[in-house]
Amino acid sequence: MSELNNLNIPVKPVAPKKWSIIGPGLLVAATGVGAGDLVAALVAGQNYGLVFLWAILVGSILKFALNEGVGRWHLVTGKTILQGWNSMGKWTMGYFGVYIIIWGFVYGAAASSSSALALTAMFPALPLWAWAIISSLLGFVLIWWGKFKTFENVMNILVGIMFITVVGSAIIVLPELGSIIDTSVPKLPEGSLIYALGLIGGVGGSITMASYGYWLQENKWEGNSFVRTVRIDSAIAYIVTAIFTISLLILGAALLYGTDASISGEQGLVSFASILGNELSPTFRRLFLIGFWSASFTSLLGVWNGVSYLYADFVRTVKKSDVKNSQLSQTKSFKFFVFWLTFPPMLLHFIGKPVGLIIAYGALGALFMPFLAFTLIYLLNSKKQVATLENRNKWLSNTFLGLSIVIFVVLAVNELINIFS
Repeated sequence: MSELNNLNIPVKPVAPKKWSIIGPGLLVAATGVGAGDLVAALVAGQNYGLVFLWAILVGSILKFALNEGVGRWHLVTGKTILQGWNSMGKWTMGYFGVYIIIWGFVYGAAASSSSALALTAMFPALPLWAWAIISSLLGFVLIWWGKFKTFENVMNILVGIMFITVVGSAIIVLPELGSIIDTSVPKLPEGSLIYALGLIGGVGGSITMASYGYWLQENKWEGNSFVRTVRIDSAIAYIVTAIFTISLLILGAALLYGTDASISGEQGLVSFASILGNELSPTFRRLFLIGFWSASFTSLLGVWNGVSYLYADFVRTVKKSDVKNSQLSQTKSFKFFVFWLTFPPMLLHFIGKPVGLIIAYGALGALFMPFLAFTLIYLLNSKKQVATLENRNKWLSNTFLGLSIVIFVVLAVNELINIFS
C-alpha cells in the first residue's frame, strides 16, 4: 500500500463491512422519531388495537426510499441536496430560506419542551421551563464545541436506550395481546383514512432527512462505491424504526385498547408511563420515561446538528462561496443556526407562541415533505443532473417516491385546511 501511495496512484475508497455501517441512517431515523410519533403510535393502539401495523410498515418503506434518494444524490453527483434544489430555480431557495428560519425558531422551543416533559416527571424539583432551558443548553454545548464523532456516539447511546426501554416494555406486555390478536388484520376502519396517512407520514420523517448527505460526508462515505452501503444503512435504520414504532403500538393496544383510559398530546406520554407503572411495576414507569426522554433528546440533538448543516449550506449556496462540504460545520452560519435554535426560542417558554408565527410554521412545514419527495423525483431522473443511467431512479424508487408525494400532499392539504379553518 505504501508503494502505491509513493507512486501517487489514487486509492479507491472501500465501503465498510455490513456490520460496521449502522450510523448515518440511524441518526436520521432517530431524529425523525420524536414525542409526536410516540403519541401517534400509542393512540393508534388505544383506538384501533393492532389494525395499523400495516401503516407503520408502509411508512418505514417510504422513508427508506426518501432517505436512500437523498444519500444516492450526494454520492453519485458529489453535490449536496441544497445545490440540487438551487439548480431547480430561485423559488426553491426562497421557500427554504423562509421556512428554515421560522421553523428553527418555533422548533427550538418545541423540542426543548418535549425533552423537559420526561425530565420534569422524573425530577419534579425543577419546573418544565427550567428543564427545557437546560435541555437546549446541553444540546448547544454538545454541538457547538463537540466534534461530529462525539455527537454520533451520544446519539447511538440514546438510540440504544430508547430501543431497549420501549421494545423491552413491549415484549413484557405481549401476553396481553391474546384477546385482541384478531385486530391485527390489515384494514382501514371507516373514517380513519387521514389518521392512517398521518401515521404513515410520521414514521421517522422530518426535515433532517435532508441532512443525511452531510452525515455521509462526515463518515467519509463518498462516490458510487458507497451506493449499496447507503441502501443497507437506510434499510437497517428504518427496520429499527419500524420495530420501535410497532412496540409503541403494541403498548397502546395491550394496555389501553377497550378501556376507558385515554391519552392525548405529549403530556399523555407521562400519563401513559404511570399506567405502565401501575400495570407492571414502578420500575417500568421510570424506564418508559427514560425512553421518552431519549427519543425527544435525539430529535433535539439531530436537529441542532443536521439542520445547522442545511442552513450553512443554504448560506454558502446563496452567496456562491467556495466553502467545501467538509468545512460547513466550522462556518459562522453553522454556528449561528445552532445559536438560533437554542437561545431566541427560550422566549417562547415565557411569552407563549405568537399565533401568526405558528400559522406560518405549520403552513410552510406542511409543504416540506412533498417538496422533498418531488425534488428527489425530478433530480434523480434528470439526465442533466445524474449522468449515468444506473444511478438514476428505477421504477421502484419512482413508485415509492410518487406514492410519498400523494400521501404528503393529502396530509399537507388537510393540515392547511385545519390551520386556516
